[in-house]
Amino acid sequence: MALSRRSALKFSGVAAAALAVAGCTTKSSPEASKGTASASTAVGVGSKAAIGEAKGPRVVVVGGGWSGLSVAKYTKKFAPNADVVLIEQRKSFMSGPVSNLWIVGATDLEFISHNYLNAARENKYTYFNATVVGVDKVNKVVQTSDGDMNYDYLVLAPGIDYDYSGWTTDPVEELRLKTEYPAGFIPGSETMTLKSKLENFEGGTFIQTVPGGNYRCLPAPYERTCLIADYFKREGIEGKILLLDENAGITIKAEGFGSAFKEMYGDIVDYRPSTKLDKIDMDKKVVITEFDEEIPFDDASFYPHVRGGKLLEIAGVAKDSAFNKLEANIDPFTYEVIGEKNIWCTGDVRPMGFSKSGNTSNSEGHYVAKVIAGRINGKETKWESPLTVCYSAVSTNPALAISVNAGYAYNEKTKSFGFANAATNEIWKGKTGENNGKALFEWAKGMYRDMFA
Repeated sequence: MALSRRSALKFSGVAAAALAVAGCTTKSSPEASKGTASASTAVGVGSKAAIGEAKGPRVVVVGGGWSGLSVAKYTKKFAPNADVVLIEQRKSFMSGPVSNLWIVGATDLEFISHNYLNAARENKYTYFNATVVGVDKVNKVVQTSDGDMNYDYLVLAPGIDYDYSGWTTDPVEELRLKTEYPAGFIPGSETMTLKSKLENFEGGTFIQTVPGGNYRCLPAPYERTCLIADYFKREGIEGKILLLDENAGITIKAEGFGSAFKEMYGDIVDYRPSTKLDKIDMDKKVVITEFDEEIPFDDASFYPHVRGGKLLEIAGVAKDSAFNKLEANIDPFTYEVIGEKNIWCTGDVRPMGFSKSGNTSNSEGHYVAKVIAGRINGKETKWESPLTVCYSAVSTNPALAISVNAGYAYNEKTKSFGFANAATNEIWKGKTGENNGKALFEWAKGMYRDMFA
């Protein structure tokens, strides 16, 4: 019996999943501030990690995302005498950037998946596959699920966690939300689940949300809305996408996304700004807004506020920022933890108002590597702005995209960072849009080469 296109897509989604399986300040809790974990709660803690003696000053980087990978590679490049170890709990890398295109079948899994072992071999550092469960800052020890490891210099790049407290304080309900309606902004099972949801969606209302604060990646929810709408059109699905945005309007590339919503997907996308959810009733499949409006849905992907990865709390280096809960308590110019010499935090846990995007994290990874190498070699490092380069697809056949390119500058009066030399290309029509679409894939290839080659 011949498979229909949608049946074949469902099969390919299952196969892919199978392959993947093979500003204000508050104090952290007293237990978190100790920066240690009980040996009785973690297998391997107290034993020594099987990694051998350091052959130079040991730099331990925790977290193999866009920033951690860049720090590991370039620290070794800028300080060849350093013994660099990247600790990552995943066995393979799956990219967040470009994953929206994979979700709708516009690129393959191989394009966004990469090999930690190859990256370590190519760039002469060590990849240690384990979960970090504690940091003993006094004795300079990282505690992992596979033993303890001493460090001379430590970088924490654990990425984001979600903050569901605006919707529920019940941990069981939070787990249900994560399981049944994942946000899809932490790569892996979440994005696979979202892909499966679309392949099995038979029609009706599909809700997406955009959180307030500085969330991971500002344009991504709008890009995802465009691409899901494109998927509905392509597959002939009688569905609507209801995009509930907590913000007063589209947060970035507003002209490009706004015109795409209206001109390409006017009969599919219902965009509602300034719409904050108070409650999600998963049994009735109804969301309730802050104005007590009840909105039914058939399926959804709920994106809550974000916070710094919980490892920051465990290590006792977290504080609330002007944007989110429990981000890194760091010097914004050096990324070094305030009051903790030779510990840095980088990537999406940073409290500065930089975009939580792949290119931003990669570029600041280069800079933090220079800072660490300078510290090892007794040199000062001048501050460098991270760079945000972000392409967003608005359709798939042909691939049409819009873009932003921006650096950052510090405002002494407001004591905050803002965009500097920012430029956008929000034309998705014609040759310009097609060229942007091609540039999106070339940009991604360049980024993957930079981190892995």
